[in-house]
Amino acid sequence: MFVRRVRYNPLVLLELRVENLVLIERAELRLGPGLNVITGETGAGKTMLASALDLLLGGRSKQSLVRTGASEAYVEGVFELSDALRKALDDRIPSDAEELVLARRITAEGRTRAYVAGRTATATELRETAELLIAFTGQHEHRRLVEPRAQLELVDAAAGPSQPARLAAAAAAHDAVREAQLRLTELDERAAERERQVDVARYELEEIERIAPQPGEAEELTGQRERLRHLEKLRAAAAAGAESIDADEADARGIGSLSASALVELEAAERVDETLDPLIERYRSASIELADLAMEFRSYLADLDGEPGGLETVEVRLAELDRALRKYGGTTEAVLAHAESCQALLEELGDVDATRERLTDELGRAEGVRDKAAAALTKARKSAAKSLAAGVRERLARLAMEAADFEIAVNPAAPGPMGSDAVEFVLQANPGAPAAPIRDVASGGELSRVLLALVGAAGGGAETTYVLDEIDAGIGGRTAAALGAELQHLASGRQVLCITHLPQVAALADHHSTIVKEVGKTDTRTTIRPLAGDAVTAELVRMLGAEDDDTAALQHAEGLRAAAIRTPAGSPAGS
Repeated sequence: MFVRRVRYNPLVLLELRVENLVLIERAELRLGPGLNVITGETGAGKTMLASALDLLLGGRSKQSLVRTGASEAYVEGVFELSDALRKALDDRIPSDAEELVLARRITAEGRTRAYVAGRTATATELRETAELLIAFTGQHEHRRLVEPRAQLELVDAAAGPSQPARLAAAAAAHDAVREAQLRLTELDERAAERERQVDVARYELEEIERIAPQPGEAEELTGQRERLRHLEKLRAAAAAGAESIDADEADARGIGSLSASALVELEAAERVDETLDPLIERYRSASIELADLAMEFRSYLADLDGEPGGLETVEVRLAELDRALRKYGGTTEAVLAHAESCQALLEELGDVDATRERLTDELGRAEGVRDKAAAALTKARKSAAKSLAAGVRERLARLAMEAADFEIAVNPAAPGPMGSDAVEFVLQANPGAPAAPIRDVASGGELSRVLLALVGAAGGGAETTYVLDEIDAGIGGRTAAALGAELQHLASGRQVLCITHLPQVAALADHHSTIVKEVGKTDTRTTIRPLAGDAVTAELVRMLGAEDDDTAALQHAEGLRAAAIRTPAGSPAGS
C-alpha cells in the first residue's frame, strides 16, 4: 500500500456539485489541497466537468447542456474563505459567511440564473467573483496562446498590481484622443457646408427671437382663450349674482337691501334678550359677507370688460407659439435651449479658423497624455516580459525542452486603447532551429508545455485554484513525466485541478477522481468517483491501455506511483 506525504497547500475550491448537465445526472467532486487529478475514458465526460467550471466562471450557457428529460441543470461550487479572499470580495458576501457558494442554473428553455453567496447575480457579477478564485486554462487556450492579444494579456497579467491602473489610464487617454479627432473632423465637415448651416441657424434663431416665447405663456393664453370664448356667459352669470344681492341703490328688492332693513330692526332689539344676541351677530356677519360678495361680482365684471385683446388676437398668438413648440422641441424650455444652440453654432462657425486652432491644440494635448500613458505601459511590459521569459525558460528546461530558448518581444505598434505595443512570443525549440513566433514553429506538445510554463511563471497567489483542462494535449513518453513533475511543482504552492489522460500525471496526484460513463438500456449516465489505494493503481493500468490482469502494466503503474512517492514534494523530477 502506498502512502503519500501530503504537503501543505492553501485550499480554495472545496466541492463542485453538478446536476443534470448533459450526461451527468448528479455528481459531487470533493477536492483537497495540492494536485487534484480527474481521469476517465475518452467520451466519459471529462469535458462536461470543464463545462461546469466554465459556467461557474460566467461562461455562455446553452440549453443543450441540460440533460435530456430534466427541467434544469445546476452547477455549484463551494469555496473556502480566507481573510484575503474575504477582503477582496468585500460586500459581495455576508460578513458572517464561513464559505462562499457560487451557483448557476440553466432551464431546459435556455434561461439562466446566477447566484453569489445565495443571492441572485448577473453572469458578469458571477464571473468577476469567480475570477478571484479560479484560473481556468481550457483546452482551447493552446490555440489562444498564438494570438497576439492573448500574449499581450499574459504579459500584462505578469506586470504587477499597478498594471490595471496603467491600462485604464491608457484606455481613457485613447478615448480622449478619439473624441478630439472626432470633434475636429466634425468641424471640418461643418465648415464645408458652413453657409447652409449659418443660414439655417440664423433663420431659426431670428424666428425664435421674433416669437419670443415666455415660460408659462401658452398655458396663460389657453386660459384667456377659454374666458374669451365664453365671455357673455361669464358676464351674465356675474351680473346676475351681483344684482341678486343689490340690484341698484333705489331698488329695495335685492338681498342686500332687504338684509340691511332687517338688520336695523334686529339691532334695535339687541341686548334685550341674550338668546337673540348671537343670532343678531351672525346676521350682521352675513350682511357684511353679502356686501363683499356683491363687490367681488362687480369687480369680476369690470375685469371681463377690460380683458386685453380679443379672441382673434389670442388665437393668433397661440398658433404662433404652437408652431414654435412643434418645430423646436415641444416645450418653451426646449425652444429657448434650441435658440442657445443656434447662437453657439453661429459663434463657432463664425470663426472656423480660431475654432480649428483650438481643437487642434486640444488634440495635441490629448495625444501627449496618450503617449505618456502608452510609454508607462511599454516600460512595465518590457520589464515583465524579461522576467516572464526567464521563468518560462526555467520551466521549459524541466519539461524536457532544456535546449529551448524563449523570448518575449515587445514591439512598437499603432496606438490603441491598450497602448502602443505588440507582444510576440518567440520560441527556438532546438539549437540550430530558427527562432520564430510560436504560431509558426511550435507543435501541439510544445504549445502545451509553453502554456504550462507560462502558467507557472506568471504565478498568481495561493488564493487561486488553477484548473487545467487537457494541458497535456500532444504530449507523451518521457515528456509526460516531466510535465507531471512540473504540475506537482505548481501544486506545491496552491490548489491545482488537472483533467488529464496521462498516467504519468495521474500518478503524481494528491487526490485522484475518475469520471465513469454507465450505458443503460434507456439512458447513459456519468458519475464521478474518488479513487484511493489499489483503485488508483487499477486506473493507471487502464490509462496505460492494458487489461486488468496485465502483470507488466500493473508493475508499470506501481512503478509510477512509487516514483511519485520518492520524488520530494514540490521538486520536479530531475531537478
